[in-house]
Amino acid sequence: MSDLWFFAAVRRWSSSLPQIWLDAALALLVLVVQLWPLFSRENPYGGPWHWWGYAVVVAAAVPLIWRRRAPVTVLVASLVTTALYDVVDEVAAQPIWYGSLMALYTVAAYSARWTRLLMLAFTIAGGLLIVGSSETAMRGIVLFAAAYAIGRAAAASRAHAAALEERAVQLARERQAEAERAAERERARIARDMHDILAHAVSLMVVQAEAGPVVVRSDPARAEAVFDAIAAAGRDAMVQLRRMLSVLKEEEGPRAPQPTIAALTALAEQVRATGLDVTYSTSGEPGPLTPDTEIAAYRITQEALTNIVKHAGAARADIRLTWQDDTLMIDIADDGRGSGTSLPSGGNGLIGIRERAAACGGTADFGRRADGPGFRVLVRLPLAGRAVAA
Repeated sequence: MSDLWFFAAVRRWSSSLPQIWLDAALALLVLVVQLWPLFSRENPYGGPWHWWGYAVVVAAAVPLIWRRRAPVTVLVASLVTTALYDVVDEVAAQPIWYGSLMALYTVAAYSARWTRLLMLAFTIAGGLLIVGSSETAMRGIVLFAAAYAIGRAAAASRAHAAALEERAVQLARERQAEAERAAERERARIARDMHDILAHAVSLMVVQAEAGPVVVRSDPARAEAVFDAIAAAGRDAMVQLRRMLSVLKEEEGPRAPQPTIAALTALAEQVRATGLDVTYSTSGEPGPLTPDTEIAAYRITQEALTNIVKHAGAARADIRLTWQDDTLMIDIADDGRGSGTSLPSGGNGLIGIRERAAACGGTADFGRRADGPGFRVLVRLPLAGRAVAA
């Protein structure tokens, strides 16, 4: 394990160096190896080896410095130079020309298909023309074929690594895009919740506040209940806003649950304090809802009641929950004629209802009542694991 760590560290270090430095080091290594026979063996003719051998070795090794920049040129230079090595007799035998092997490896690793195949054929054909024996020819073919195969394996490895890196970058971008979409959805959800909470609370408070002076003069005993309703609506809005905005804090801490269907009775009672006669009824066997659908059911009802208080001028509102086999149907109707309290409209109440329903896989319909004056909101939400037909 320690050896693997060492080699991995060396590889990382070498990868950080400029490529030409590495190629220069390789050229120096090949030069030393090819010169070694000239230094380690004695000349059978007596005296030093002919200077021609040293010149050819240097000329064959030095071009490796530029092997990645001009692989074909370096290979041709190496092959031609080494072919001239034996024009004189007083040179040491070179068992293997490593410079040519490295040059052919580079062509196989970096050149286009037809270029590298042509250079492989040129290398082998040239070697067969100048060798002196079939044994030498076979050894040369095997060595050049091996160098070519290793070069192709290195190219395939680089291509695979590049594909993996590209895929990793693509996945990172996809995750970032999904995170941005999730953040956008969360911002939209928070905006809808803030609209619902503030519009509902402010509508109730404005209605009660406008009725306050009249009640103080005509029924002082009831005035206290009006002001209590205003305070309760404000406190409820503050609690819900604090609960919702806590998700934006960096610190994770305990959070109170969002209001669900179980809180609809209290919601009806709160709206009833404005003087609107609100009835709440359920029928059918309750079924399972996802947490998001539970919250959506409450917010949809809250928004519908807020619209009634703000715009309907109604005396009565009916909330009916009907549990069916695969659907919860929420039916909210009023008897108003559209002359409600003159409060500014948020402009997206009904749109928000439809968006909440759609986000849970449900549908929302609304319009004037067919059986008399008033407005009706009809929402269908799927039970857990079910889908609502469009």
